[in-house]
Formats: sequence, structure tokens, C-alpha cells
Amino acid sequence: MKITKKTVASPIGEVTLFTIVNAKGASVVLSTLGAGIVEVNVPDREGKIENVALSYADPADYLADGPCLGKIPGRFANRIANGHLEIDGKEYQLTINNGPNALHGGPTGFMNRIWDAEELEDGVRFTYRSADGEEQYPGNLTTVAEYRWSEDDVLTLVITATTDAPTVVNLTNHVYFNLDGADAGSILKHWMKVNASKWLPTDLTSIPTGEIAPVAGTPMDFTEGKLIGDEIFADFPSLQNTRGYDNCWVIDGWEKGKLIEDVITLKAAESGRVLTVSSTQPGVQIYTGNWLAGSPKNHAGRSYEDHDGVALEMQGFPDAPNKPNFPSQLLRPGEEYKEIIKFAFKAE
Repeated sequence: MKITKKTVASPIGEVTLFTIVNAKGASVVLSTLGAGIVEVNVPDREGKIENVALSYADPADYLADGPCLGKIPGRFANRIANGHLEIDGKEYQLTINNGPNALHGGPTGFMNRIWDAEELEDGVRFTYRSADGEEQYPGNLTTVAEYRWSEDDVLTLVITATTDAPTVVNLTNHVYFNLDGADAGSILKHWMKVNASKWLPTDLTSIPTGEIAPVAGTPMDFTEGKLIGDEIFADFPSLQNTRGYDNCWVIDGWEKGKLIEDVITLKAAESGRVLTVSSTQPGVQIYTGNWLAGSPKNHAGRSYEDHDGVALEMQGFPDAPNKPNFPSQLLRPGEEYKEIIKFAFKAE
């Protein structure tokens, strides 16, 4: 495994980019800005290696971008209703930055910070220390995101966190994929299967109602696999409200700490590339890039358009701190938050 690095300037300081190349020439590019995935370069069925992770031409454009492209949002990914938290009887008011709600840990969050980095033999270990009161969250939290790239084109992300006071944590990576190539256009013809027979209905502000509903008979059913575009524009409230898919699915067979293999399978018929995602997380927020238009320019010299990529965000449930029936995202001193996400690529 070969690792090289370079630095680029940004408004908040120097950003380091690490390129990790395996023996076949497939590679990933990782950034200290938001502990982000900048590129995933893998072969198609003809052996052509191409980037399949949506990517901006200017590394500084990742700072404070609306799509949160490729980065780790935190300290709580996704939404918390009204920015309201209560832990052990004490209330906390988080910054509101998405309608009436708090999203991705706040306007700065973890995604717009420069993380410390340490090279590994086959990857990079990123560390971020979030101070007590940052974005109004309690507790000093230390988060470690460890990425490893394999000779068989598997990118493994292990995220751990510890705290010195009770707090809430929900961490993921917000990379968007287009298996025909990062700048190839729409992903509506990608075929997707999700091993989730239930999903979380939401209100008009994308906060889960608390109901855990069956996907059967709805456009949210991907249990047998179908094209993303088959029902994305259906007359269905959750799709109409968000101009496409932007909901959390409940992973079948989930148990705390258990790695569920092949939770999601994503295929592109044109390139033959296949992505399978495995994880220990209880849910997956599938977001079909419904608001990508107007994003910073990509390597093709244009902004991405809506539905040019799909984010498969393995995570805890949105608004879990306010929903006692959801898996808890509470972390206490002496405990370790630990979650694993594996992105495996092949072609057929």
C-alpha cells in the first residue's frame, strides 16, 4: 500500500489530503477537513479506474458546503427536533440550523473542522477533540475516525468516541456515490437493495414521528431491489416533502455491536460497478442528493445537479434523544461509542 500526502490552503488553515493506493492502482483520497472522503477510485467492468465519490475541484470548497460532501458530521448526525436535548433532567438548547431543528451537530459541527491526522500502514487515523459546550453539547468528546483501504477495494471506517460527561453521539460519513463516475450525472438508474423491512415516517420538517412503519406497499420498499428512480417522484408525502428520498431505514437483524453484512447493495448497469455497505449501525439515512444543485464546481467544471449522487449514511436514528423507543445514542463517561462502516467495491 502506498500513501502520499499534500497540503492545500483553506480559510480555516492548512488541509492535508492523503492518497492511499493499493497494488491494483485503486485508491482513496482522504482529507483532514471533516475527516472526509474526497475520492474513491475503483475499476469498472472493463478495468477503467475512475472516481465514484462526488468531489469538488477545489479542496477549500468543502468548507461550510451545503451538501456536507464526503465529511463526518457531528457530534450528532442528522436532525434533533427543535434543537432540544434533555440528559439526566438537564435541558440543553442546541443551535437551530435546519428549519426549526438542529442538523449535523450545528452550523460548524465536526464537518467544518480540521482534524488531527496520523498515517497508518494502510490508511489514516483522524482525531477531533470537541470541547464541552461546543455547539451547546455537553462534555469534552474525543472522536477518532480510522479509515483503512484494502487490496480488494474495501474502505473500512471505524468511528470511536469517549466523553467526560453524559452526552449524545451519532456519527457517520456523508459521502455521495455515483458508480458510473463522480461527474456522470443522474443516479436514478442505479439499482439499489436495502435490507430493511421498516422505515421511520417523518413530519414536514423531516423529524421522525416515532412510528416504525413497514415499507411493504410503499415507495420506501427496496427489500427486493429496484431502480432508485422507479418511485422517487411518487405521490407519497415523505418523497414530495423532500423532493426525493431523504429518510431513515431500520436495518433488519440489527443488534448493538453486531456487524450486519451487505445492508445495502448499489449497482450501476452502465459501468458494472457494485457497492455493498456493511455496518454496525441501526439505521441508514438514504439521501438522493435532492438539493445538490448550486453546489461548488466539480472536476467537470460544473455544479452538481439534484440526484447526481446518493448518500448512504449508516447511523443511529434521527432525533433519538427525544424518542425513548429508538436505540439510545447516549454516551456516558467510561463508555466507548464504536461503530463500523464498510464500503466494498467490485465490478461485474
